[in-house]
Amino acid sequence: MNIIDINSPINDQINFLEGRVILIDKPLNWTSFDVVNKIRYQLKRYHGIKKIKVGHNGTLDPLATGLLMIFTGKYTKRIPLEENHDKSYDANIKFGASTDTLDREGAENVFGEIDHLTEEKINSAAASFLGKQIQEIPIYSATKIKGKAMYQLAREGKSFEPKVKEVEFLNISKCVYSKPFCQISINCGKGTYIRAFARDLGYKLNTRAYLYGLIRTSIAKYNIERAIGVEEFCSKLEQLEYNS
Repeated sequence: MNIIDINSPINDQINFLEGRVILIDKPLNWTSFDVVNKIRYQLKRYHGIKKIKVGHNGTLDPLATGLLMIFTGKYTKRIPLEENHDKSYDANIKFGASTDTLDREGAENVFGEIDHLTEEKINSAAASFLGKQIQEIPIYSATKIKGKAMYQLAREGKSFEPKVKEVEFLNISKCVYSKPFCQISINCGKGTYIRAFARDLGYKLNTRAYLYGLIRTSIAKYNIERAIGVEEFCSKLEQLEYNS
């Protein structure tokens, strides 16, 4: 694949309609769709066209940052083939409380004791997740029930049975605990919810926990160190337009 990263020269010879993969470092508080829209708009101006296909191969929540692979033009046909890659994350988990959304988007509303927690106990509990697991999908997610996203049903106050899925944890390491926060690195298969892992880790340790922060550090062989900021990428395209 033709990859554009932080070190790639961007010039007027690049044909995004023919297809490129852009390694983007998603900013905090942006949705993945925000990134796609911003880049689509800039590419339409760059090529002087009204339409171009742009997509990605793995959603990041607004409060997560890190690697997002953006596919353009003919490369969007490859997205289904590029969705099964392993992904790695650096997660910051807060113990002693939880939220409805399982991350900082919601307010803390359920609490648990944490005086019994140690780094050793957290490491041991985290290691028990290795391998394939059945994971309950967060109710505040885009997964649909009878054609409607669970997060919409949840916000409407409707009761429903959350869906579950099989996920796989390949490696869990670098657990560093500083009460009440734990920094932990996770390598996992497609479709794993790190928010759900934080919740389940809290249950395993007889307390509550939620995802306080998340960085996606890699997708397959592609690493966050290669990613370019979305504003920087768009600025380079604007400069080409200005100089043309």
